[in-house]
Amino acid sequence: MTQGFVATQHSHRDFAAGETGRGPSVPSPLTNNPKAGQWDGRQLSRGIVADYKRLVMTDGEGIRCSIYVSGCPFRCENCYNASIWDFQAGHPYTQELEDQIIKDLSLSYVQGITYLGGEPLLNTPMLLQLSQRIRREFGHSKDIWCWTGYTWEELMRPGETPDKSELLSYVDVLVDGRYIETEKNTLLQFRGSSNQRIIDVPRSLEAGEPVIWSKLHDQTRFIPEHYSKEREQEQARG
Repeated sequence: MTQGFVATQHSHRDFAAGETGRGPSVPSPLTNNPKAGQWDGRQLSRGIVADYKRLVMTDGEGIRCSIYVSGCPFRCENCYNASIWDFQAGHPYTQELEDQIIKDLSLSYVQGITYLGGEPLLNTPMLLQLSQRIRREFGHSKDIWCWTGYTWEELMRPGETPDKSELLSYVDVLVDGRYIETEKNTLLQFRGSSNQRIIDVPRSLEAGEPVIWSKLHDQTRFIPEHYSKEREQEQARG
């Protein structure tokens, strides 16, 4: 077992106890909370992909391709992808898969690619290779989204591993922060709990602080429920 991991879902630790300014809802008793540089994707990643989905519309703006990488030591309580916490859960990232991703991205109606997991920022060896190829072949005509359990503030801490900031330099939009079960909100756009943010990475790097994605649009009510109540009222009146 890798140092800093926990044996069960319900036993979480704060490895940077006493540290402040780590971002929204950090530390949380419902997740593991690492200190800077504690987890290094260059050592932890086994180059394993849990899934690849082409032409999806749920993992960011527009029609996208999504790659789900394996391995996540955050181990958020009630994570919906707990089956791929293991860095060896899935199948190897191959040149064949990479070529397929590039082929799919070349379609004119595909807006970009999304990195999910697992933890993408702990699978930097393969995602850096893919990101570099995407920029070589498409420039910035295809965007890159990334989900991470790290907060922006944690990623900016002194002592964090340099591969994370290198991967961030290719990312356009970052959805940051652990999934916190007690802050679950089904009305949020592209995220599961209210502590998580959708961050414009280039603007944030320039500003030196997190800048929220300008197209953010959360729902204010659950629409199907609203309509079903209206139907019930109409039926009652009729």
